[in-house]
Amino acid sequence: MNMQFANEQEKLLHDIGVLSFVVVDLSLYLDTHPTDRNALEYFKHYNRMANQARQEYSAKYTPLTISCADASECNDWQWALSPMPWEGGCN
Repeated sequence: MNMQFANEQEKLLHDIGVLSFVVVDLSLYLDTHPTDRNALEYFKHYNRMANQARQEYSAKYTPLTISCADASECNDWQWALSPMPWEGGCN
């Protein structure tokens, strides 16, 4: 499937959604198969990728979660200044 994205922000947000799904799915699998080392390695790999993508999105655009809101480098609380999803913030 060849997805068309309007811009880099939209593509990165899509990638975050895909990676987040994979991480949640793997975590559910690991809940019932805690000794599966291959699954654990996949989880670590995709969780690292998802975290990097969220950090990149937060640095370029706006924090997606409160844990991505880094106040050390700015004078304003970006979490509250960015549009909320119902205000078109994720479009």
